Amino acid sequence: MKKFIFLFLFIPITFFSIAQSNIRLDNYWGNTQYINPATVYDKYQAVFSMAARNQWSGIKGAPVTYFVSGSTYIDNLNMQLGLIALQDKIGYTSLTNIDFTYAYALKLEQDWQLHFGLGVNYQKLSYDISQVTLSSYNDPSAYQGLLSTSNYNADFGFEVTNKSLKIGAASQNLFSIMAKNHQYQTNTNFLYAKYRKYNDDNINWGFGVCGIQYSNIYQAEFNVTSYFKIDQFSRFNDKSILFDLGLFYRTESEIGAIIGFNISESIRLSYSYDYNFGSLSHGSMGTNELIITYNLIKEPSCHNCWY
Repeated sequence: MKKFIFLFLFIPITFFSIAQSNIRLDNYWGNTQYINPATVYDKYQAVFSMAARNQWSGIKGAPVTYFVSGSTYIDNLNMQLGLIALQDKIGYTSLTNIDFTYAYALKLEQDWQLHFGLGVNYQKLSYDISQVTLSSYNDPSAYQGLLSTSNYNADFGFEVTNKSLKIGAASQNLFSIMAKNHQYQTNTNFLYAKYRKYNDDNINWGFGVCGIQYSNIYQAEFNVTSYFKIDQFSRFNDKSILFDLGLFYRTESEIGAIIGFNISESIRLSYSYDYNFGSLSHGSMGTNELIITYNLIKEPSCHNCWY
């Protein structure tokens, strides 16, 4: 098992490259499929989520992002198929990204699994010309740089996981490493580990650490979460989570909080807020993010039941 972890921790090193922008959610800890196509949810028949993110509220033209995702796990093939769509608007620019993902789960010894994932995505960059002011309206060439463009990209990732521990790495927008015309959607790399304690106590806890690289920017993020449980929603023998509360710190000078609440056994609502104490604190009221998730529960199998 140690050989598997040692080998795959070195894969992301080959992905490090030049990049200029990065799009992600604060609460990717609750759904790492947003950053890694290798994330597998074999506990559920299917998982659907929607998210809205208003970054640096109060600053004109600041990013506003919408995410939609869905995935389904096919037990007899040990694979998961997924779809992620995002719309990111910054000023007069708008980026659309549609990502189809495939993940395969390889079962190892002692309840460990190794997941591989690949994403193929279509990207389109467009401009709202009505918000653009040019010095010359009679020069057609002035608008040539504002024409919509589209291309394709790819993501790759892996995860080594068991019930309590998850170690993963992912590289987004691999084609951007070599193609200059992909620079508006840049290569971004993640290396992360997440631990979650499971027992019968009413309160469990977990923590995570993530390294992020794009262009010449390197970030580290640290997350601590408490999980509060009751029996109300559980159809099985263990307790289910009622809500969780987490805090995170991201370099440089960014701190935030995440709270999640289970409306039912299948529906979950999560909200996060973060504030940057650096130069962005002037004029910004922080970043707000809202996610709703629907889990399609598998029916428990019973081999000695009469129907």
